[in-house]
Amino acid sequence: MAPFSPKRSGGETLRSVIRFIDRISDWTGKIMGWLVLPLVAGLLCEVFSRYFLGTPTVWAYDVTYMLYGAIFMLGASYTLYKGAHIRTDMLYGRWSVRWQGIVDAVMYLFFFFPGLVLFFIAGWDYASRSWFMGERSDASPWRPPIYPFKTVIPLAALLLLLQGISEFAKSLYCAVKGKRYEP
Repeated sequence: MAPFSPKRSGGETLRSVIRFIDRISDWTGKIMGWLVLPLVAGLLCEVFSRYFLGTPTVWAYDVTYMLYGAIFMLGASYTLYKGAHIRTDMLYGRWSVRWQGIVDAVMYLFFFFPGLVLFFIAGWDYASRSWFMGERSDASPWRPPIYPFKTVIPLAALLLLLQGISEFAKSLYCAVKGKRYEP
């Protein structure tokens, strides 16, 4: 049967959507994990060049802060998918699964989604202005283009919004069924 067949139950369609979103977050997180290698390589190159050759690089600072920022921002949806964001478990852990689902669903609906929508809008404005100006970094004499880096902000917000939809659906499942969502 096709993923969105009319004969398919609403529950199966929702599971397919959740699995699809979770795969996007998983895939994004794994790609961001691999970006640690060029980040470390850039740092090692700078340290070697600066302290052993006495000639610091012009590019290493810019490359490393852009890579680190991209890893941090784009890895946020993966972190949400894995349930690794900070939570105050001293109260939350004592609640029933149903009550946890209710609280999570309310928090996603009234805090997470509105905040991320505003973050996306502001990030989109920030990045689009940067692209329009052809903005370049002032942090070093190399002056690399900064607009691709600023594009990470709305992209990260979009990925977090997507994963938030998945987590919201899982929270609703917990609230309604009183048990954890199992993929």
